[in-house]
Formats: sequence, structure tokens, C-alpha cells
Amino acid sequence: MLKVFNTLTRKKEEFKPIKKGKVGFYSCGPTVYNYAHIGNLRTYIFNDILKRTLGFLGLKVNHVMNVTDVDDKTIRGSVSEGESLKEFTRKYEKIFFEDLKELNIVKPDHVLRATESIDDMVRLIKELLEKGIAYKTSDGIYFSIKKSKGYGKLAMLDKIKDRKERVKADEYDKDNAQDFALWKFWSEEDGDVFWETEIGKGRPGWHIECSAMSMKILGEQLDIHTGAIDLIFPHHTNEIAQSEAVTGKQFVKYWLHGAFLTMKEGKMSKSIGNILTLKNLKEEGYNPLHYRYLCLLTHYRSPLVFSYENLDAAKITFEKLKRKIIELKKESHKGNDGSEKYEKEFLAALEDDLNIPLAVQIFNRALDDFDFDVKKKLKLLERFDEVLGLGIADMKEEKLQVSAEVRDLVREREEARKKKDWKRSDVLRGLIKERGFLIEDKAEGPKLTRI
Repeated sequence: MLKVFNTLTRKKEEFKPIKKGKVGFYSCGPTVYNYAHIGNLRTYIFNDILKRTLGFLGLKVNHVMNVTDVDDKTIRGSVSEGESLKEFTRKYEKIFFEDLKELNIVKPDHVLRATESIDDMVRLIKELLEKGIAYKTSDGIYFSIKKSKGYGKLAMLDKIKDRKERVKADEYDKDNAQDFALWKFWSEEDGDVFWETEIGKGRPGWHIECSAMSMKILGEQLDIHTGAIDLIFPHHTNEIAQSEAVTGKQFVKYWLHGAFLTMKEGKMSKSIGNILTLKNLKEEGYNPLHYRYLCLLTHYRSPLVFSYENLDAAKITFEKLKRKIIELKKESHKGNDGSEKYEKEFLAALEDDLNIPLAVQIFNRALDDFDFDVKKKLKLLERFDEVLGLGIADMKEEKLQVSAEVRDLVREREEARKKKDWKRSDVLRGLIKERGFLIEDKAEGPKLTRI
């Protein structure tokens, strides 16, 4: 029985999909105006683990994700770089999906671009106007939060001040709940970014985009909606308000939010300028799966403090795990079948609000169980990896690129060993290690592995 922490109720609840055996799952996607930083990518790893877990539990998941390719940031960015909005956003969209692929993140079943869903947004806005919940001004169409029943329940905004202000910007502070823009009439700063529609010449506000795209595929009611905690307000709060105002139904049954990745100095943010990207990590010699493994070691609702020391530790552990899997694939000894025991423990960890750190521990205990039949163990670990996404089915011996210098040191060490010159042999082992390799003495001869 899967239990998840529902942000709406602030407690763990048994997960019961609206339609038996099926899950309508929406996750907020990227705003494609720059590289996604590793804090953003942590959220997408969380989405991936959730989707994989639901599938592991036998549920059929219909996963939808948006791409925000028109908003304040994308327009500013395209103008700054002298590119059309489409050229600018498609460039960063491509990089984003390349990052997901390298992190073994399964692509959503449906990816919808905001610019290709304008008609759906216009329909929602027209309904809100007809119901008297939205109103027109000289610069746009706004949602009246005073006419929204239970506005702010997701963010626990207990008191909304009686004010007449409104905000055209897509983002604003939690203490600043105001009427928000559904549609922004064209202004000179928008340049050639606009749509001629029944409700006027202009472009959508950020919040209406997700309501339109999610309901377009999943219908008026969603099982699960995810995002990082900074989206609780205003974005998800406003999604609920506008969606429920149109349909009169509960928009989302379970809201799940992932915690931040932080640096020692605080939150990682493009506005602060302290971001690291997957490209940065690769340039430092890390495999994207080293970062994925690091993320699995902290529960999705707990902050993850990033440091290169932590990433180094995850890299070392992952590479050891990889070496064990490669060696396991070569073995054939018989043994006990511990599948039922470990699968029961693994399942219990998943069902407890995605306790992936515990699931990783169970995976490692099964891997190190020497009494476990090799073939059955490998089959079980591959089954666990359907959730963890570490790519163990593809783990294999890699052909090492060894320089002539290192090969000469290996030959010289073999000669020293034949002469029983152990002191010289140890010195040469150290020189080989300095050049990035460990040497093991096997019956068939010396074996090098890269550090």
C-alpha cells in the first residue's frame, strides 16, 4: 500500500487513484531560457523515481510535462541574445532533454509546449471571464482571487488581505497574494511575441499554461501533480484557483513537492548566480549517474546539501557498485534464493513515501549477500533498478585507454615481482596509481582499473 506525503493536507496518505490501476501524473517542466541547473535536475530525478515506482507497483502511468517556451524570462532572453523566441527556446529545450537522457530519466509520455497550446489557454480564460472570476484591464486579463473559494489552501495562506492590487509579473512573494495575469495584452517589450485571439492580442501568463496543458491530456481531475517546493506559491496555488473555478471539481488529488538542493551558502539559483549545471560536473570528470546516485541518497522531501566532497563520495560508491555488478555478471555459483525477502523490504521502502535512501541500502545488501544465488540475485537487482535507474543492465567491462608510459610501468613491475623485489614493486604500484590506475595481481596476470 503506497503512502505519499500530500502537500495539500500536510500528511502521509494512502494513494488511491481516481481510476483503478491508472494514474494521471503531471509534472511542471522547464522554462527554457537557460541551462537547467543541478537543483532543477534533482526535481526531475524525483519525478522519474515517482513514475518508476508507480510502474513498479503495477500501475499504468500517463505522465504529462509542459515546456514553458513563452513567459517573461524567455522573451527577455531571446531579445538579449538576438534570436527569435522559437530559436532561443528550442536550443535550451534540446539541451534539457539531453541532460535528462544522460541522467537515465524516462521521458514523459506527453511533452507539451506552451506556444503550441494557446487555443486551450484561451478557452479556459473565456470561461473564467464568462463566470465573472476573471476581468479585463488596460494591460491584460486578471484572475480575481477574492472570488476564488479557498484560495491559498495549498500554501496555507490563512489570510488574504482585502486589496485591489494586481500583479502582471509571473512570480511574486508569498506574502504578496494578488490578482494574477491570465493574459497579457501586447506591449512594445514583447516585440513580435503575440497571438491574435478572441480575447485580444497578447500572450498567456505563466500559471494558465499548466492548467491548460495538464487538463488537455489528463482531463479535469489529476491524480498527482509534482514540482519543487518553490512552486507551491504562487504557481501551484494559482493553478488550483483557476482550474477549480472553471470545472467546479478538485483539480489534483495528491500534490508532491521536492525539497531544494542547496549550496553551503544557501539555495542554488540562477538569480543568485551560484548555479552548477550537468555540463559543469562532466567537465570536472563526473558521470551524470554519479549525480543521480547522490540524489538517491537523500529523501526527496529533505534538502540536499551539495558539495564536491559529497559528489566524490557518491562517485566512489557508484563505481564500486558498478565493479561488483560487472564481476557478478561473470560469476555462476549457485546459492540460496533471497529474492522474496529483499523484494518485500524494497517494496516496503518504496511504499513509505518513496524512501529511496533505504531502498538503495537494501539494493546494496542484496548485492553483497554472498549466499544469494548469482543468477537470481542479478535478476532481482535488475528489477530493483527499474526504480533506481542506475543502468545496471548496461554495466560492462570498459576497454581501458592506457598510455605507453603506464604499460611500461606495469611491465617493469612484473619484472620486479619475478625477481621478488617487493620494495620496487610497491614503488611502481604507487607510480601507476599516480597516473590514475589501480593494479590487481590476478592468476592470469596484472589487471588495471581506472580510479
